[in-house]
Amino acid sequence: MEADIWLVDGRLLVAHDADGLDPSRTLQSLYLDPLAARVRERGGCVYRSAPRLPLQLLIDLKTAGEPTYRALAAALRPYHRILSSATAGRVRHRAVTAVVSGDRGARAPLEAERVRYAFYDGRAEDLDGGAPASFIPLISGNWNTFFHWQGTGPFPAAERAALRGMTAAAHRAGRAIRFWATPDAPDAAREAVWHELLAAGADWINTDDLAGLAAFLRAHDT
Repeated sequence: MEADIWLVDGRLLVAHDADGLDPSRTLQSLYLDPLAARVRERGGCVYRSAPRLPLQLLIDLKTAGEPTYRALAAALRPYHRILSSATAGRVRHRAVTAVVSGDRGARAPLEAERVRYAFYDGRAEDLDGGAPASFIPLISGNWNTFFHWQGTGPFPAAERAALRGMTAAAHRAGRAIRFWATPDAPDAAREAVWHELLAAGADWINTDDLAGLAAFLRAHDT
């Protein structure tokens, strides 16, 4: 689940673009409060069928990273009972794991916290970096930065090897990996890319078509 947030007059508003900002659409009202209610109703988990599986809440900072993250950290603390946390490098998993993405200025205040209720979304350069998985549990990248293939015709062998190499490197470091901006029109090209992501062991598939992805995964459930 992903939320795009903007710091506006001290409030965290949710919108994909600035022209969609609405003072009533806050991170708390649209995401944190409903998730807290769901976890309470389900006895401490999000998914009844997989009670030990946390929901990943990716929070994309659309305004300057440092002040937006400081406001976000304050907003997350009241929900500490449902949020995974890290203290001195030790992670405690709870029903929801918040991962901060977007503006990279959030990294310094995140690293400085003694107790964190959020984690950092890394980039390809962090695959071999020194930060532990307890700080960067996820590596994300724009598909089009690394791959020319858009699902039509054979996947070039060099690109397939690069995809599998990046995925393996992330997993060796105890991290998950995802790519955004993959083809998302409902056609054979999209399914071809999804097949390659599954075969490579990518942990997340990004899409706006949740029903389409659900149908694909059910059809290819191994």
